[in-house]
Amino acid sequence: MNPRCAVVPAPAGRADRARLTAERLQLPLLMRLEQVAAPVALVVSDTEAWLQQTGPGAAGPVRVDFSDPGMQYRRKGGQNELLGRAVGVKAARHPAVFDATAGLGRDAYVLADLGCDVTLCERSSVLAFLLEEAIAAAGISAQSEVRDAANRMHLTAGDARDQVIEVGQVIYLDPMFPDRRSSAAVRKDLATLQQLHGVEQAEEADAMLEWALQQPASRIVVKRPPKAPPLADMKVSHAITGKAVRFDVLVRPEFSA
Repeated sequence: MNPRCAVVPAPAGRADRARLTAERLQLPLLMRLEQVAAPVALVVSDTEAWLQQTGPGAAGPVRVDFSDPGMQYRRKGGQNELLGRAVGVKAARHPAVFDATAGLGRDAYVLADLGCDVTLCERSSVLAFLLEEAIAAAGISAQSEVRDAANRMHLTAGDARDQVIEVGQVIYLDPMFPDRRSSAAVRKDLATLQQLHGVEQAEEADAMLEWALQQPASRIVVKRPPKAPPLADMKVSHAITGKAVRFDVLVRPEFSA
């Protein structure tokens, strides 16, 4: 059982869906948010679910919704081009990507929207549940581009380090190191995920990179703040830098499909 999270039915929701979710995820079920001692609650309504930090002054809800206006606005952002270039997207090339740290799935959605088949690997059962629901909802969206992207997203629950990827896939790593210049919304999302996971040590991010280097990936892409050093002093082939983010790229032609 994950002591860092509990399930709570939404005020207008049915308790039975929350109960079934708690049983599936092996989490405690409480009837009101005020009763939750864990740092994060998974709030479940009849049709959706979201994360909510607890305690005085807690930030607002964090949702995974690939159809929401914010996500659709991001589709048009310049950072998408940087991410696409980092994984090797070109006019006639859309590599398969293994997102080893899927989180809220937003970068994975961008890559799927760019035409890549993306495997989202997420070790947190809570986040994997939210991703599963979000992909299913996107698959029946009224927006054709959202449905198309959802059809290219495939969820794998569990630790990426237990996986062996296919030859030629691109591995994408986002260790979630905070950038002080990030927007308030981004900081809220990161804070909620860090509360859910607990304090993630730098050594764990290093271990993820070590796992990636053992895989037959055609390239490894690591998301970093612009002025941060490479993760674990990774030897990079090149870096693609924007105003708020940098992508360190290690190209490995010996594994190209």
